[in-house]
Amino acid sequence: MTQRDSQPGTRPSTVYDVVVVGAGPAGSRAAHSAARSGATTLVLDRATFPRYKTCGGGLIGPTLASLPEDVEVPVQQRITRASFTIRGGSHFEQVAGDRVLSLVNRSEFDAILLAAATRAGAEVRTGVTVTGVSEQDDLVTVTTSDGAVRARAVVGADGSASRLGRYVGVDLRQIDLGLEVELTPDAAAAARWSGRVHLDWGPEPGSYAWVFPKQDVLTVGVIMAKGSPGKTKQYLTDYVAQQGLSSLPVARDSGHLTRCRTSDSPLGRGRVLVAGDAAGLLEPWTREGISYAVRSGALAGTQAARIGTGSAAPEEGVAAYERGVSEALGTEMAVGEQTLRAFERHPRAFHTMLRTRLGWRAFTRITRGDTTLAHMTRHRVVRVGLAAMNRW
Repeated sequence: MTQRDSQPGTRPSTVYDVVVVGAGPAGSRAAHSAARSGATTLVLDRATFPRYKTCGGGLIGPTLASLPEDVEVPVQQRITRASFTIRGGSHFEQVAGDRVLSLVNRSEFDAILLAAATRAGAEVRTGVTVTGVSEQDDLVTVTTSDGAVRARAVVGADGSASRLGRYVGVDLRQIDLGLEVELTPDAAAAARWSGRVHLDWGPEPGSYAWVFPKQDVLTVGVIMAKGSPGKTKQYLTDYVAQQGLSSLPVARDSGHLTRCRTSDSPLGRGRVLVAGDAAGLLEPWTREGISYAVRSGALAGTQAARIGTGSAAPEEGVAAYERGVSEALGTEMAVGEQTLRAFERHPRAFHTMLRTRLGWRAFTRITRGDTTLAHMTRHRVVRVGLAAMNRW
């Protein structure tokens, strides 16, 4: 992958068709899509790649199906088993005949996606911090630590604390705090966790925890509604102890906020579109965001290229992008919100369902991408069941 670390103070005179701010899954996928559409494309990111990213690193079927064809996913573990507890008790395990989840290190995964964008023709500048954005006439000026960059269209993919999201006016309705530790397993722990993930339904409404094994580390994390950092930290401490992992060395610990948009939140303003975390796009129940990032990134890159090359007016491109997101992701997010509300009220019902053959089959079909929560609610029994749990 070719990256250029620009010298401070340089102010390129080039006007790009598309500038993408952020080189995570949403940004790299947007850049790939824009470049493949024929747009001159520049990617900016404040980090130097590869870089660490707080994330469990679980890739579900929709993620894998939405990656560029030339991307070889750096899978650390292929998961065929899952175990479950509720508040540390009622343990059971389920086994699948085939992969239900692929686990990656985000540093490797993100670097490979960025390399694919470069191969598609995008220029990449790392170590560059974006400090502002403004529009005048038919140009967007992106102010950076390396000087001003001009473009005819911009995709904001700069994460959950997005500067571009604030510019567009993204409205958020759900904010959660995730805490994570990476533990270095001994041989016994590595063997015990090989090919298996563990999920625990937590002590606070909507909370849950996970163990995701990689080649050299165990990624252990919890997520809970923002506002109770002490409880969230205690849940992580307790969970690590419950899994018998307290004695393992901590390789890294970190935290992050996940943010979910309102259904009517804007996805664009003028010549600026936002994708992934910057747009508040994620599944509200599980807070899974990688599939939403790559899918929205591909849509944003295509429409930004249309705006940037002059084949669509800005308002037309923004409207097309918003329709695309609504059709591809909107229903999934709405059903995810309903599912979260039901899960908050009745976590034990979900735990019990996963013990059953039908419940486990539904779980694996969703993770493999054979179906979605939204599609499952077309069945009257599922739809009525969710509605009833939300009333009780």
